Amino acid sequence: MANTRALVKRRKAIRNIRKITRTMELIATARFKKAMDRAIEADAYTRRLAELAGDLTSSAATIKHPLLEKRAEIKNSVLLVMCSNRGLCGGYNASILREAAPHLRKMQTEGVNVHLELSGKRAMAYFRFQGIAATHAYSHFEDKPSFEEVDVVASRYLADYIAGKIDRVDVAYMKFTNVAKQVPMVETLLPLSTHVPESRRKTVSAAAENKGSVEYEFLPSAAEILEEILPVSFKIRLFKCFLDSAVSEQIARRVAMKAATENAGDMIKDLSLKYNRARQAQITKEISEIIGGTAALK
Repeated sequence: MANTRALVKRRKAIRNIRKITRTMELIATARFKKAMDRAIEADAYTRRLAELAGDLTSSAATIKHPLLEKRAEIKNSVLLVMCSNRGLCGGYNASILREAAPHLRKMQTEGVNVHLELSGKRAMAYFRFQGIAATHAYSHFEDKPSFEEVDVVASRYLADYIAGKIDRVDVAYMKFTNVAKQVPMVETLLPLSTHVPESRRKTVSAAAENKGSVEYEFLPSAAEILEEILPVSFKIRLFKCFLDSAVSEQIARRVAMKAATENAGDMIKDLSLKYNRARQAQITKEISEIIGGTAALK
């Protein structure tokens, strides 16, 4: 039979661990709610900017902008991988790295010079172990990334893309769809897409059928409007990626800590059952020894 003292110590240790995981679950739940509110608010703004840019580019087809031009040959590319600074969040980081690593190898196979940039200590540790050097690394983006912090990175991307130093910007991150669905993906942010969302296309088509045609008057010119909107649109999209990563990380941590708490509870029940059996066997043995000793004295 198992040693009852060892069972008691182990059960006490697991109870302490369960308190920690339960506390981390509650903290992740609180942070997740705040992060989700920010992500949802930014989603509406990002979507509306994309619709506006799509309408302008489709209405003024003769306008050209450097951020909309697709390079004929991709020579230099940037891959930004967004992971977490801390662990204990299930398969969150592994899912993102499983998307980022094959994409990096594919681009290198095609002869593209990929500038790897990392956000999060987990991404840094992974690529350091793989022997892959990063051109830039960031560890200051937590669960509340600010637009000012993202603006510094986004402005550098815009300047390098317009100057021709880079031809493409990809971001590997966890896209937040809803509480039950987060999808790891590699998304191309530069060049900017002029694709008009399906919902917006239907709205424009319906307006065109009712009014015969949809015409726009630009004041100032469409080129000047796009000159202001497109850089902001890119910055907001990159900011939205950071917000999605933050809320997805908290969801993953909450799920992982909830599972750990439940598993700790099951282990405590199992250890309590083993302790009771061991204690019962010990009592039975002591009673048998007492009865045997009493019988010997008669």
